[in-house]
Order: sequence, then C-alpha cells, then structure tokens
Amino acid sequence: MSTSAKAGYHHGDLRAALLATAMRMLEAGEPFSLRAVARGANVSPTAPYRHFADREALESALATEGFRDLKARLLGDRPLPSSASKLAELGLSYVNFALERPALFRLMFGKPCDDTNDQRVRAAAELHELLAIALTRVFPDADVPALATAAWGLVHGLAFLHLDGKLAATPPEDVAKRVRSAFEALLSLQTAPSPRPRRPK
Repeated sequence: MSTSAKAGYHHGDLRAALLATAMRMLEAGEPFSLRAVARGANVSPTAPYRHFADREALESALATEGFRDLKARLLGDRPLPSSASKLAELGLSYVNFALERPALFRLMFGKPCDDTNDQRVRAAAELHELLAIALTRVFPDADVPALATAAWGLVHGLAFLHLDGKLAATPPEDVAKRVRSAFEALLSLQTAPSPRPRRPK
C-alpha cells in the first residue's frame, strides 16, 4: 500500500477513494469487482468490505452519486425555469447527461432501484421533487404529478433512444433541436385552449 493510500485511509477517505476508483473504472468500460476496485485504489483486498457488503452495494452507492451529479447538472448556475422553453432546456440537460455519462446513466436506471438504500432513494426523490417544483412554477394550475410523469417519461425515453442508437446522438445541435421540439410539444398541451363543446343539432 502506498503512503498516499495509507494517509487517505487513516483520514477516513477510504470510501471516497473506492467510489472515485469505481466510477473511473465504470466510465472507462472496465469490468470491476470489489477486489479490482481495491487494487485500483491501492488498498488491501478486504478494505472495501468496511464500506460495501458486496458489488451491488457499491453499484448502489455509484448510482447515488449519479443522481446527485444529475441534480447538480440540472440546477447549474441558473434559476429554476419560469417558462416552457426553459423547462425544455432542463430536459436537454437531462439527455446530455445521459449521452456524456452513458455507463453511469445505465447503472442509475438500468436496474431495479435498491429501496433499502436510504441515500439512493433520497437522491432519486430529490430529482422528482426538483421537476415537480419547476413544473409548478410554470403551470401552477396543472395536475403536476401527472405532468411530471409525462415530462420525465419523455426525456428519459429520448435519452435511452439516443443511447441505444434508435435516434442519432450526433451532431449535438440535432439532438438539442429534437429534445426541445418534443418537450415543447408536450408542454404546449398545457397552454392550448380547450375545444368548445359542439352545440346539439
């Protein structure tokens, strides 16, 4: 074990070092196990078990980090959306995150959620809350839970359609145009006037 690894361990940074190593391996496409992650972090083969019971627990922790990173990406340095067009930008940020970090995105959403992991459940819930708050700001009279499900289903579906090659993921400007158009089409239904009832003949 190197001096830096020992120092990190004694300062309580082992978990962070393991997660950083696992994230790097995941996004580089390297198959990993707890033993491989320990080797990459330059710690003993048994060290990861101090923080993770098995590989599934490690993957769940990575997914939690992913949800937090995605939330930070959606928030950025801008205020919450105040119009349908700005909500579309939120959707585009979601799709771009998936395209830029596909392995992590698939890990986050490609497996059943571990409901026993409180941190993962909370991090995922914060994403849903962010979307609900943003939609409420723009459409205060809407059925926000239903609209949030529709909006998330749209951008999430678009993300995977691009990842799976069903929609071309390049050039970026085409992806942006496609996502904005689809999102704005959905949200325009909230502002469209209701059809007048037909008078009986």
